Amino acid sequence: MQRRDLHRVSRLVVKVGTGTLTDGAGRFDRENCERLAAELAAAARSRKLVLVTSGAITFGAAKLGLVRGAGKPWDIVTRQALAATGQPDLVAAWERALAPHGLKVAQVLLTADDLASRKRFLNARRTFARLLELGVLPVVNENDTVAVEEIKVGDNDSLGALVAACVEAELLAMLTDVEGLFDRDPREPGARMLDEVPRITAEVERMAGGAGSVHGTGGMVTKLRAARRLAAQGVATALLSGRRPGALAALLAGERVGTFFPPVPERLSGRKGWLASVAKGKGVILVDAGARRALTEQGRSLLPSGVKGVTGQFGVGDPVDIAVEPRRPFARGLAGYGADEVRRIAGVKTAEIEKTLGYKYLDEVVHRNDLVVLDGAE
Repeated sequence: MQRRDLHRVSRLVVKVGTGTLTDGAGRFDRENCERLAAELAAAARSRKLVLVTSGAITFGAAKLGLVRGAGKPWDIVTRQALAATGQPDLVAAWERALAPHGLKVAQVLLTADDLASRKRFLNARRTFARLLELGVLPVVNENDTVAVEEIKVGDNDSLGALVAACVEAELLAMLTDVEGLFDRDPREPGARMLDEVPRITAEVERMAGGAGSVHGTGGMVTKLRAARRLAAQGVATALLSGRRPGALAALLAGERVGTFFPPVPERLSGRKGWLASVAKGKGVILVDAGARRALTEQGRSLLPSGVKGVTGQFGVGDPVDIAVEPRRPFARGLAGYGADEVRRIAGVKTAEIEKTLGYKYLDEVVHRNDLVVLDGAE
């Protein structure tokens, strides 16, 4: 999908950042929220719309009168408490803003763990589909109250990408406090906004700068990584100002606002897209350099002869990471054998699997149809 085709989008995810919902002092900006609600309602009249919103922790801090000290971030337990306190106010703010436009909202709280399970991912997809059929606008945030590091998405840019993949959206629109992606710090003289980025490379990431604002967790790099994951799945991404009146409508009309990231022509299948961007490996299969070349350059399956070892435990059909070095996976796939079985057949030829185990399921440890090379591994 190209920018000129955006008027055809029938399924859209809009992500609103904390900086868009708050003023310079970090206070809730009711006026901007109400303006955005009107624009969201207009977009929802002719397409299915899901809203991913930040702001629960900021709302909670305001309610409790807490101020974050400079250079002293809140610990995770405090953030969880603030999220629990602020989440009802965040949803209520959207409910009040959208009600005059005839839109009902549903609160959806997710963690990365919810979407890393293929079964729960598909369950979430069905729930979203039914809400949209009923004319309800899902309002999504990360479930910070229960999320710990192992199950956190980490930022709502990534959450927006996960939700876009889950609901099979054609476009993720990120509304933020900047106009788009610039070729350098936009405060520098001569900084130029990029109208379109055909492919997100390491050079593009380097120009993106660092972390987000004091009130948010995302930065430009997280937005680019989300856009890159979605591009591989055939989903377009746009980055535009959440404070520019009419920006969303202009985007959907194909006008040149913000920065547009088109999908790549060779999109991943639904299952491979889930493996690449949502699934978490339950263990790691360690391979030699020859196996890596076969998987990344030749599109081959992983055979036991290329396996050097296994870390962790997994069963048949579980997602597993594939790596030469344990902490640097270059691929992910669905295991054709359990962890203990892979340990036993590591290094043997395919013809020797049955002799080694006493039985054989498949010739491959991970079949190429169930395997995806991860970002930057080619």
